[in-house]
Amino acid sequence: MHFETLAVHAGSSIDPKTGAVTLPIHLSTTYERAEDGTYPGGFIYTRSGNPTRQALESCLAQLEGGVEAAAFSSGSAATAAVFQALNPGDHVIAPDDAYYGTPVLLRDYFARWGLQATFVDMANTAAIAAAVRPQTRLVWIETPSNPRLHVTDIAAAAEIAQRAGARTIVDNTWATPMLQRPFELGADLVMHSTTKYLSGHSDVLGGVVIAAQSDEFFGRVRGIQSAVGAVPAPFDCWLVLRGIRSLPYRMRGHVENASRLAQFFSSHTGIERVYYPGLASDPGHEVAARQMSAWGGMLSIGVKGARAEAFAFLAKLKLVTRATSLGGPETLIEHRASVEGALSKAPENLLRISAGLEHHEDLIEDLRQALD
Repeated sequence: MHFETLAVHAGSSIDPKTGAVTLPIHLSTTYERAEDGTYPGGFIYTRSGNPTRQALESCLAQLEGGVEAAAFSSGSAATAAVFQALNPGDHVIAPDDAYYGTPVLLRDYFARWGLQATFVDMANTAAIAAAVRPQTRLVWIETPSNPRLHVTDIAAAAEIAQRAGARTIVDNTWATPMLQRPFELGADLVMHSTTKYLSGHSDVLGGVVIAAQSDEFFGRVRGIQSAVGAVPAPFDCWLVLRGIRSLPYRMRGHVENASRLAQFFSSHTGIERVYYPGLASDPGHEVAARQMSAWGGMLSIGVKGARAEAFAFLAKLKLVTRATSLGGPETLIEHRASVEGALSKAPENLLRISAGLEHHEDLIEDLRQALD
């Protein structure tokens, strides 16, 4: 089926008892045993399984072309579960430009458990290969990256990982399964913060890990999901499922607006640099053209000057909202270096923009008056 059809029907079915077209929200935390002690409905306790969460996991696995998915209460919880599934002494190759929570987990928490990590420029395939050690067990990819939109060649990185006996996982949050298909490029796992484009309405927190195949490693991730209990509530699962139904059409709007904003900024004298793989001048344009069907709804800009000039521009905005997060209907902008702190790789003049679904002319008018 085409992606638009999957987005509407994956994980969903008509309720056999009531004929309800919309999936019910199953709030029960526990389920009745049969007289012989078994669970004929397949559910025991909502931490280990829930009908609404099961529907979401089925939907997400189908959207990415995987075989199994484990939903979590946040993207960070999903990321942590993957790291927890590794062993002390294992080595992770991770991007030096990424959602700041990922290196925080590796440096501040899992390093104390004996997990090793090397951070490299993932846009440089040779740097990935040079970072491989005998203990390398995971190559973590985030493409396009947050916030500088570096583009990683997924197929090349997956080949390096396979030769090293390691797994490849792709954080596909920014691209979504509509724009980028990591499993078709050799990835073993895909991760999403479902908080972002998948839910799409800035009203729910969630994450997911999706597997290309059911193996022992994903079994560990599934075990951690149940044992640790960082699972999404049934209503949260339902909200993500609701958002996915409109994902294909929302993404088209996000991409169109981001492209128009990138073109506007590229021609404005107050902007030093535009980070967007849709621009032919962008260093990642060629690779992104090979592995993405569209350029995405995120971009970053470098204003002329430094922190003071960036904040002066932000203060003048009237329509665009100064806020963290991305993927919602409203256009958001933020100064990443101040959000991420001392270890941030973001330049002081960089502002990250999540292009929303407003009319592009209204957005450009607001951005122009703030720059001028």
